[in-house]
Amino acid sequence: MRRILAVDDDKDILDVLQFILEDSGYEVETLSDGHFLFEKIREKNPDLILLDIMLGNLDGRDLCKAVKSTVDTHEIPVILISASHVAGSNGQIGAPDAFIAKPFDIDDLLNVIKGQLAA
Repeated sequence: MRRILAVDDDKDILDVLQFILEDSGYEVETLSDGHFLFEKIREKNPDLILLDIMLGNLDGRDLCKAVKSTVDTHEIPVILISASHVAGSNGQIGAPDAFIAKPFDIDDLLNVIKGQLAA
């Protein structure tokens, strides 16, 4: 079973993501504080990370760059999610593998996840 780590400071969003993804056959871990991202990655070894851009006093784009520039984690697909931001350009160092705008369509979300896991 593929593992997905969902990171968002909104518990309601995490609950919805967890329900949708588990219903679709994924093992889901959630994290509401980006400060513990690398600890959770080491602990759970996710196959994909869903990462909100606005995480309280943290910027998910900076966390994405950190994941993508770290040898042990750079191959993990990162999908940024946001209602009010645009992700960086693909191809740039530290850029996310995909971007999904909130509110998201469930089928679109699942298709993007499936595509990233197949890549």
